[in-house]
Amino acid sequence: MGTFELGDNQYGKAETRLVRVDRDGDTHAISDLNVTTTLAGDLAATHLTGDNSGVLPTDTQKNTVYAFARDGVGEIEDFALRLVRHFVTTTDEIKKARVRIEQYSWDRIAATGHSFARGAGTRTATATCDGESAWVVSGVADLVVLNTTGSEFHGFPRDRYTTLPETHDRILATAVTANWRHTSTERDWAQAFAGARDRLLTAFADTHSLSLQQTLHAMGERVLEGDDDLAEVRLTLPNKHHFLVDLAPFGLDNPGEVFHAADRPYGLIEGTVRRSDAPDAGLAWW
Repeated sequence: MGTFELGDNQYGKAETRLVRVDRDGDTHAISDLNVTTTLAGDLAATHLTGDNSGVLPTDTQKNTVYAFARDGVGEIEDFALRLVRHFVTTTDEIKKARVRIEQYSWDRIAATGHSFARGAGTRTATATCDGESAWVVSGVADLVVLNTTGSEFHGFPRDRYTTLPETHDRILATAVTANWRHTSTERDWAQAFAGARDRLLTAFADTHSLSLQQTLHAMGERVLEGDDDLAEVRLTLPNKHHFLVDLAPFGLDNPGEVFHAADRPYGLIEGTVRRSDAPDAGLAWW
């Protein structure tokens, strides 16, 4: 038999659901979060002998999230930084911590102070700390966008299995997942997020697309152009296909008005746009 050694490992508490209500008289605000904590370090003993003396229980991690929320959540980047710095300074064996947060947006209904509707897109933030340095990656997920025109796809190679017709006018739709790396851990997070999200949307709307890849790159460039404190952005764009329905069997024409929105299979376009002089990412993407 050969010899074996323990490789990279980590553990944590996945998807702690937290809702905090900030009450300012009759006007309330909601922080609706999904928090995942991940810890790593000198944990060989628990793997090899079952010695748990250095293992901070995942239940404790969950409780820490709730306890820290008692003092307020604020911007999710700041909340994540508070947590990772706590975890790497309170248990000797823990050398790295990562906290990823999804924030579900709620829009206030009419003029009430306490009624809300779920908004579009999920704000995200990930903070990582190794005890000396910290990194922050912000982003948005499931931001669904659609152009009814201004998109083409042609000039691609054809072989015996190719049936897709070329098109010079199509619906282009996707659910954007974008994550951007900051070069600082001290920022106006709300302003930075709002600006990046707006630039994503503007670039999608402004770009006459010859491919979803071209649109991806345009969106990434626009995010970086508007904020000097961003080093890179990683994007995932599933192509939400819309197929023109053949209405001829019913004696009807279809001048680009009736479509079948297919959910699968779908094209999946992924890419990264970074500054040529971007600083080293460190543990930002860990």
